[in-house]
Amino acid sequence: MVSIWVGERVRLRAREPTDWEAFQAFDEHSDAVRNAWRIEPPMSAARMKKRMAEEAEQDADLDEFSLVIAAKDGNAPVGSLLTHGADRVHGVFLYGIAIGTPHHRMGYATEALLLLLRYMFYERRFQKAEARVYSSNDASLALHRRLGFVEEGRRRRCHYAGGRFDDEVLFGMTIEEFTERHA
Repeated sequence: MVSIWVGERVRLRAREPTDWEAFQAFDEHSDAVRNAWRIEPPMSAARMKKRMAEEAEQDADLDEFSLVIAAKDGNAPVGSLLTHGADRVHGVFLYGIAIGTPHHRMGYATEALLLLLRYMFYERRFQKAEARVYSSNDASLALHRRLGFVEEGRRRRCHYAGGRFDDEVLFGMTIEEFTERHA
């Protein structure tokens, strides 16, 4: 049997203290960081090592967690994803994904999301996934549309970065939509 956390290109795994260098390097690409959340002041190597060690020590939660997206060959980090806002009553969760700039357009995000959605829908019994994407993030907008997410709404001018305001686009996908497209 093969692990549900492993695809053809990627492996979803827990953070390790040794991942600090890869994530510090990813933070050097300001445009990518802006698309994922916000730019913060540079972090020292000591602080980044401590942060990664602390995150590696955290207890895992079945519904809200953060994982490293690692290249299957070599296990090196290429990005990360997290789940949050898990609502067990209504069966809805949100997630975020970020791929380091050197690893863009290699299929890592697509495969990582499909692995995550299979877990959340078929193992955790959620019925809907939601994602929020900034309107200037053309690559992520295209990814979500290509995967079959439905644009459900828009929060206007709610994100400021790089001297401009962006809308936040809300995407959703139900388990039935996922199963029809990706089973």
